[in-house]
Amino acid sequence: MGKPTSPVPGIAGSGSNADAVSLHTQPGDRQYDDDVPELQSDDLPPLYSDIEADPNGNAPLLPIIHRPGYVLDNDGTGMYIVDAKTGAECFIKPRLDEDPERLEEQIRLSASKPPRPSVRILGTHSQTVRENGKSEKKTITDFDVSVELTPYLFSDAPRKKSWTELRTVENTEKTRRGTVLRKRAPGVKRDLEVSDPKPTLAEWCHRYCASHAGVKSFTLLRRVIGFDEEKLKQNLEALVRGTNYRGSVDITFPVRDAHALVYNDCKINRWRLTPWIVWMCYLTFMWLITWPVLFFRTKKFEVAIAEWPFSVQEADGSKRYVSMSEDHIYNLWGRAISRAVLDKRQGTLDHEDLIASQTAPAEPFGNALRGAPRFLREGVSAITAINSQLGWGRSE
Repeated sequence: MGKPTSPVPGIAGSGSNADAVSLHTQPGDRQYDDDVPELQSDDLPPLYSDIEADPNGNAPLLPIIHRPGYVLDNDGTGMYIVDAKTGAECFIKPRLDEDPERLEEQIRLSASKPPRPSVRILGTHSQTVRENGKSEKKTITDFDVSVELTPYLFSDAPRKKSWTELRTVENTEKTRRGTVLRKRAPGVKRDLEVSDPKPTLAEWCHRYCASHAGVKSFTLLRRVIGFDEEKLKQNLEALVRGTNYRGSVDITFPVRDAHALVYNDCKINRWRLTPWIVWMCYLTFMWLITWPVLFFRTKKFEVAIAEWPFSVQEADGSKRYVSMSEDHIYNLWGRAISRAVLDKRQGTLDHEDLIASQTAPAEPFGNALRGAPRFLREGVSAITAINSQLGWGRSE
């Protein structure tokens, strides 16, 4: 996630960019007060696993993140693989190697799928343990809590409205232009541009299909811009320390579904996407040979970028947010995160946690102790109260 590099059309002071394509309708201004509104169940983001298409045509609360509708020619031919860890999509479709118009259509369709940014709060401490007569230090995870930020990339989630734009790389940007190594456009030195206007997406698709490289790929990058990670990080760290936690706190902002890669149909690319072949290379250390071969043989086109603004800069220097500011997100989720930290939770918080934090009493380990005897609940509450006063999670 980074700073905005391309202003949204229609905003005062934005420059024209004939190559940028708006993928969604520009919304009107939204204003927020300083108080967090009272939460109702219909106002909150649902679990992604709970979202299903409405047969009556009514829009779901959020766009469906993984669906066949983001893939052209989804008829079982070729290969389509999604990395379970990163969400990166890989396509091998013979038609995309030969038809530049079809390739452009697939890139535009893939660009309409949002990246999935989140914030992860991890708390750990080291502890000395004795095993088999030996003492060793182990890292103990006290809590590992995540909150998905994807809903705040939309100004109107049910209608899938956002400020996203699809653009191609500038001539001055260093990137792979059908090459192995990153470089600027021909005729460009640093910020001095003396070449022709940058190619459009259609031109890049024609260049990819016309390339005679035996192994090649076309990459779409989905990028979140205009999000102040440092501001939210400082607020969340202060929130965790406010529970008197003495361990190590690591706050990161991972992004899933950040890439879509189209590989040309050849044996090498099919092998690189076949799981058992990949694992054989790892287990036999053949990757020491195969990785350099793949790196230097693959001609890469990393020229398309779908930018998803979290906020944009106005002409007067102020920010305009697509949905919520960093402060509003902190105010919205702060209580739920604080309770999850005290409960030593591990996992992603959802709308149920958000509702419970606003309506239920702040009882530590509330879900785990539901139905437990009163003396047990009171004992846990007393331990938590003392920990909040004396500190908890310190390394030994």
